Parts: sequence; structure tokens; C-alpha cells
Amino acid sequence: MDAPEVPDIRFSLANERTFLAYERTAIGLVAAALAVFHLLEPSVTQKVLGLLLLASAVIAAGGGWLRFRQADRAIRSGRDLPAGTTVHLMAAAVLVVIVAAGISVVV
Repeated sequence: MDAPEVPDIRFSLANERTFLAYERTAIGLVAAALAVFHLLEPSVTQKVLGLLLLASAVIAAGGGWLRFRQADRAIRSGRDLPAGTTVHLMAAAVLVVIVAAGISVVV
């Protein structure tokens, strides 16, 4: 078994920046959830919205970490980057949060 290559540092740093962007997104989603819980009227729809924001933060943080590890392994072994599902999950989570936010405003 061959030892992993030392990759061009630019690729590793770009991968790290992408990971940090996922983490910043997760922090923003947690902040939005806390704002919903503390600043809006305590109703079922507001609680659901806050929980959806927290779930989206978990997807962003966990998915970002998994994507970072996948990309790092591919970079070090000289393979193409694998297709990831985190972006698709985040897009779906954002759509669900938008719908929930719209419902919470109407109800």
C-alpha cells in the first residue's frame, strides 16, 4: 500500500476554506434558531421553525465535516473529488425552512 501523497497546499487550503464556510453557515443557522426561540411568540409553528433551523445547522456542520474528509482523502490520493450529497441536503433543508417560515408568518 502506497503512502498518501503530500498534496499541493493550495488544494488543502481551498478544502479547508470550504469546510469553514459550512461551519459558518451552521453557526448562522443556530443563531437564527435562537432568535426564533427567544424573540418570536412561543407557538407551535415558531418552535417547529426553530427546530428546523437547528436540524439544518446539524446538516451543515456534519455534512461539511464529511465533505472535508472525502475531499482530503481524494486530494491526498490523487483521485477526482467524489460527488457529495451535502449540497443537495442543504438546498432541501433551506427550502423546508423557507416553507416553514412562510407558514409561521401566515398562521
